[in-house]
Amino acid sequence: MKIFLIAIGILAALSVMLILWLPTYIMTGKRQTLEEAFLWQSDHYDTSFYGKLDKTDYTITGAEGYVLHAELLTNPEPTARYMILTHGYTDNRKGALKYVPIYLRAGFNCVIYDLRGHGENKADFTTYGIREGMDLKAVIEDTKKRYPDLSVLGLHGESLGAAATIACLKYRPDVDFAVADCGFSDIRNVLERGFRNAHLPAEAMFQLADLGAKIKYHYSLKEMRPIDSLYENEIPLLFLHGAEDSFIIPQNSRDMEKATKGMADVHLIPRAEHAVSVLVQPELYEKYVSEFLEMTVSIHKNDTIRK
Repeated sequence: MKIFLIAIGILAALSVMLILWLPTYIMTGKRQTLEEAFLWQSDHYDTSFYGKLDKTDYTITGAEGYVLHAELLTNPEPTARYMILTHGYTDNRKGALKYVPIYLRAGFNCVIYDLRGHGENKADFTTYGIREGMDLKAVIEDTKKRYPDLSVLGLHGESLGAAATIACLKYRPDVDFAVADCGFSDIRNVLERGFRNAHLPAEAMFQLADLGAKIKYHYSLKEMRPIDSLYENEIPLLFLHGAEDSFIIPQNSRDMEKATKGMADVHLIPRAEHAVSVLVQPELYEKYVSEFLEMTVSIHKNDTIRK
């Protein structure tokens, strides 16, 4: 009996450890420094344009008073158009640089910033769109106040940044369009796919992780569903996704394109895996973005004229 009780005690202790470890692993992964992120970017494409730009560093107060570090990249050609670019999980604002040349050529200034818990920001856990969407809302509001000349404002997000972009739409922000690259409709399908690939019981592991997240961080993984922000959304959306993405599968973008109430389009980028579409097919990627911008900015101009 004593041995049995000891075994039960050990099993219970291991279960508690697993329940608390899982959300820590899922929500506080190792982050890159700005230097590490820029080095990765420079190893994969020409980043020399960055050094030639006029740059302004500043901070923004996000949700719950959280401080976000941001940077304005000023277009060499004077413009009143602005883009806010949001990077992916474990990356930082330097990870958004691979999209900047597209928007510079399209006549936009670019605002890049660190998601909470990333880059120069204070350590914090990720909520896969919940607080990140609220933070982005604050970035949007700050951008409109900070740059009163602003005439057009767009959003672009990659992976977790795409989730933040989509989740932010529930607040009906005053933006003209949004581009979501390889985003997830809900974090559950991503985690369960990862568990299955690791030959673990996906449903049981997710339930344990969700329980741990609620205990340790007071957030439920089941509520991390950016797609829920789209059912009343009327902001034009462009979904881009690597056709070979096995981490966040393309069906996520297809589902979100169907869910939104407003104008939307989705394009799968051939031969591209997760978060590298713009590097694998740069010309095709820019073609899709440029066509989308031409249509949405034109709509914005017409609306302004009518007003």
